[in-house]
Order: sequence, then C-alpha cells, then structure tokens
Amino acid sequence: MTDEQYVDGLYGEDEHLVRTKNGIAERGMPDISIADGYGRLLTMLAAMSGAKTALEIGALGGYSGICIARGLAKGGLLTSLELKAEYAEVAKLHMTEAGLGDAVEYIVGDARESLVQLQEEGRKFDFFFIDADKEGYPVYLEHAIALANPGAIIIGDNILLRGRTTDPAKEGPSVKAVRHFNQQIASDDRLMSTVLPGYDGLAIAIVK
Repeated sequence: MTDEQYVDGLYGEDEHLVRTKNGIAERGMPDISIADGYGRLLTMLAAMSGAKTALEIGALGGYSGICIARGLAKGGLLTSLELKAEYAEVAKLHMTEAGLGDAVEYIVGDARESLVQLQEEGRKFDFFFIDADKEGYPVYLEHAIALANPGAIIIGDNILLRGRTTDPAKEGPSVKAVRHFNQQIASDDRLMSTVLPGYDGLAIAIVK
C-alpha cells in the first residue's frame, strides 16, 4: 500500500465523485482526473481563500470542477475552459448531478483564445486550476497571473508527469514546458508558492 492509498482509505466514498469517475470511464474518456486527495485540497483551498470566482483550464468530465465549486463562496461561479464540446457536456452533466449545475459556465474552444477573450472582457478571478495540455502550462500561467485578483490562488496539476519531469533523459516538449512552469512557479517574484510531490505533483501559488 502506498502512502497515497493509505490516506485515501481514511475517507469514505463520495457518491458524486464516484459517479463522475464511472461516467468518465464508461465514455472511454482519459482516466486523468485530479487525484482524490488533491481534489479535497482544491475544495479546502477555495473555501479557505473565500474565492467567489474560479477559472478552470481543462474540464474533462467534471471531477475537478465539482471539487472547486464546492469550495466557492455562496453565489460563486466556476468558469471552465474545455477544448472538446463533448467533454464539456459530460462535465456539465456530472456537475448538475452533484447539484452544482448553476455554479459553472463552460467555454468551449482553444484555451489560449478563450483566455485572451476573458482578458479583453476585463474578467478577474480568485482561483485558478490548470490541468490541460502540458505544453500550454507556461502560457496558461502567464494568463492566470494577468487575470488574477490580488491574493488569488493558482494551482497546476500533474507537474511531475509520472516521473518524466525529474528524469534527465526525458526532453520532450511537454516535459520541457512543465519544467519551465515549475521553475517559474518557484522563482517568479509575483508569486508565493510551493510544490507538493505526492500523487503526480501539485504546484500551488498565491498572486501577491
């Protein structure tokens, strides 16, 4: 038993999150939702920060969306960017089944274009979750900082890439992009941050 399995075993099953995972599997979608333990952390960080507006880059089947929306302040809204319309539909279904359908809006299309549009609209957010194509992570981080209210939280998932990030023999574009993202999270003067190495790694930053 791994440390992560032990910790997850301390908690009972969450019917809405189990349904979401099953729905993702039944539709043949990738099994890449955030780890259970980090999902709980998303809810806690959103609640602790008092976030009312959240931006998610990468909806998949709605697992992380449920976790984030649960932690938002009353009347809060999660804006979720998703490349594939069919994924956004599945995520919306799962969010609705969890009683959170009114707390989310989906924007379908290339996240880079959507992020530019949000900036042009003058939108600002209190909470960000980045879990999309890894090559885009450095770009998404810059957009998140530009869209952030002071004190906003920015979180990036899968920053260890199942060991590829720390393997010097790996030099693919996704690995290089995530390494750049991690280095920026750690050194950018605009951020206060830490990186958690459990599961597949999680980067957490606060915008000063």
